[in-house]
Amino acid sequence: MTTYTPMMQQYLEVKKEYQDAFLFYRLGDFYEMFFEDAINASQILEITLTARAGNTDNPIPMCGVPHHAAKNYIETLVAKGYKVAICEQTEDPKQAKGVVKREVVQLVTPGTIMEGKTIDGKTNHFLAAAEELSPTEIAFAYLDVSTGEANTSTIEGSVKELIQQLQAYTIRELIVTEQLYILMAEQATNYGIVLSRETEEMEDVKAGQYVSALPANLQPVAKRLLQYIERTQMRSLSHIQAFSFTESKNYLRIDTNSKRNLELIQSIRGGDAKGTLLWLLDETVTAMGGRKLKQWMHLPLASKHAIEARLAIVTDLLEEFFVRGELQKLLKQVYDLERLAGRVAFGSVGGRDLAQLRESLRQVPAIQAKLLESGKETLTALGRQLDLCTDIEALLSMAITDHPPISIKEGDVIRDSYNEQLDQYRYASRNGKDWIAQLEQKERELTGIKNLKIGYNRVFGYYIEITKSHLGNADLARYERKQTLANAERYITEELKEKEALILNAEEQSLALEYQLFVELREELKAFIPRVQALAAQISELDVFISFAVVTDKYRFTKPTFHDGRALTIIEGRHPVVEKMLNKQMYVPNDCVLTNDKNMMLITGPNMSGKSTYMRQVALIVVLAQMGCYVPAEVAELPITDQIFTRIGAADDLVAGQSTFMVEMLESQHAITHATKNSLLLFDEIGRGTSTYDGMSLAQAMMEYIHTEIGANTLFSTHYHELTDLETQLEHLKNVHVSATEKDGRVVFLHKVKTGAADKSYGVHVAELADMPQAIIDRARVLLEEFESKEPVKVSLLTPTQLLEHDQSVEKAKPVLKDEELQLSLFEAVREEPQLTQGERDVLEALAKLNVMGTTPMQAMTTLYELQQKLLNDN
Repeated sequence: MTTYTPMMQQYLEVKKEYQDAFLFYRLGDFYEMFFEDAINASQILEITLTARAGNTDNPIPMCGVPHHAAKNYIETLVAKGYKVAICEQTEDPKQAKGVVKREVVQLVTPGTIMEGKTIDGKTNHFLAAAEELSPTEIAFAYLDVSTGEANTSTIEGSVKELIQQLQAYTIRELIVTEQLYILMAEQATNYGIVLSRETEEMEDVKAGQYVSALPANLQPVAKRLLQYIERTQMRSLSHIQAFSFTESKNYLRIDTNSKRNLELIQSIRGGDAKGTLLWLLDETVTAMGGRKLKQWMHLPLASKHAIEARLAIVTDLLEEFFVRGELQKLLKQVYDLERLAGRVAFGSVGGRDLAQLRESLRQVPAIQAKLLESGKETLTALGRQLDLCTDIEALLSMAITDHPPISIKEGDVIRDSYNEQLDQYRYASRNGKDWIAQLEQKERELTGIKNLKIGYNRVFGYYIEITKSHLGNADLARYERKQTLANAERYITEELKEKEALILNAEEQSLALEYQLFVELREELKAFIPRVQALAAQISELDVFISFAVVTDKYRFTKPTFHDGRALTIIEGRHPVVEKMLNKQMYVPNDCVLTNDKNMMLITGPNMSGKSTYMRQVALIVVLAQMGCYVPAEVAELPITDQIFTRIGAADDLVAGQSTFMVEMLESQHAITHATKNSLLLFDEIGRGTSTYDGMSLAQAMMEYIHTEIGANTLFSTHYHELTDLETQLEHLKNVHVSATEKDGRVVFLHKVKTGAADKSYGVHVAELADMPQAIIDRARVLLEEFESKEPVKVSLLTPTQLLEHDQSVEKAKPVLKDEELQLSLFEAVREEPQLTQGERDVLEALAKLNVMGTTPMQAMTTLYELQQKLLNDN
């Protein structure tokens, strides 16, 4: 049987409780890891693996990191999805009998890490919990440990919808029951989500203040989340705010797929913010404002009154240009109040953090003054609501130095005159050398010994040194011998002995007292946390409103209006992100008018003409308007939309093992089964992932169902031109097309949406623009003429059974092409010589003689212009 030292036995006992975490075990100035932890950590962190012999013949694998650099290593492990249990010494080694007592003081997990390079200041870092309420409904709670924000909602659906919600909020850790853990373990791993089990709920006495306002069915999941945080963090939860409940009817709901398709927060291509609506909108200057903006994007409003209240504030800020500019300057000096409050509660706040809190609070009176000076009703109301927190600022100004160091144990954090005893210690420490110098001069005068000196060493402390040749000049009765040297004697006096104790202990006592005073101050500040959080909420909203005003001013947005009907009117609407990306190029605006009589739009037109952009811009205008922001249009008269569903773009879901067409069908099914008459549906090229007749049948059947059963405002784009006949059969549908024209055999996109169906798709022309080999282009044109000469398929309103029979009959009627018709020519086809006019021949001859390499750019432009004029005049 293997025997271990008492210290290793202690390690193994602690490790038993944290099998799913790396145990950082404090030994002196290092955190050590042993056994499997050491082997794995050495590989992940790229640190040296050593061994501890112990009392066995089998060395124990071991590695460690310095305690002062541990944060970086912990952050690396957590970023990779691991947990780290921090085990500290909890008793003074000098007083310990046997092995020093050690305990885990914190479990750092992907959802509870509060600071570091992986924490984006403008992004909430949520930890979530979930419980099944029924086979089709999940209770969901999420909380940002760093800011204290807490929320709950219900999710309609199963594990798939839960994972989508986690992805939408970039949540990396989910607290679950054992049953849910088994159900979703594999999927969570595939999506990089860490599952943590929690078997208990926080008792009602503790949890009451946090969950009392929640519906009864959501209280258990919130209490389970609180219990996990308390168990793992082992710190005060005083900054945690009461859980709120997101009631779906109050917000515009946008499912995760639609958020991705519309690129609200993350771009489809790179996964970052560039090219998204957030990228365009974010003119916030505080971290709190950046987080608030994202929250509003996730949950636009669905209350006309609440939306108009936000719009009124933006309007007043637009009119008060100079006030807006001054406010933004002041807000730039406001630090992250929410996360500072979180650090106060967790006991991790430092001197610099409190200096930042003080500096932030100093800006609030000036912010209030600017709001009140504006004279605008909405802005003065915001100003009157602000809590100036002058008492908190005064306390911090009195206690904290102007430029405190990073560590609170280095000293110079507490200001002079804050504590009398501390001032005495500091005086002794700072003036000790001066006092010693004065005593040395005094002793020289008394003895007449000019080379008498007072020195110091770590072994004997302070001493008076007299060379042996001068001993007769000194009154040795005043001195007490301390050390004898070859050429001198060292003494000490009662006065020096007294001062020595004060000087030597002064710095140590000063640092200890200063740390004690700082901890007391930190505890005192905990009582002010709710006020600081309330102020932070007000500041963050003001920051977002100013951001809306700045964006509106910069990009010429218009104030939207809302009505209680279902008609949607957008005149000269623009896609704000595409317009910004085009920079100085002209963006072609378009109208979108959906009425009670015609609220379904079938959009045709060539690839690359802008159908998808047009559909997205309508959705983004609705999102912006219901966030309370102005919109990129000349006129926007809108209904209150309850949900937006989009099926735009094509991509396989490799993680879920689903093909492009399956993804398309699943997203379409979700939209159709959840939409109401007050929703907005955007469907782009439904059915293109399967055969032509399958796809056309599905597209038509979906349009019929939406038209007859749902009645929602719908934009439906397609390349199936046969479907345009539905305009005569579906009373609420109208055809529009994105126009293009053909010039000299090449397509020119006009990007303008016009009434009626497109005459053709220009697919071959687009392939030509992509520089497809000419042989393929020529052959495609031949085939296109043959296909277009066949009898076109007529659409009709069919039942599902009739649709199936129709599809089977059409499949049998497909043209069977001969092998030679499908074979591409390996050689250029012999063509008849085109008949050219004399003017065209002259132009060709001039081009053949032109010395291109010897022509300047200006000469080339002049020559090109002259040749062009010849052709125009010839025609």
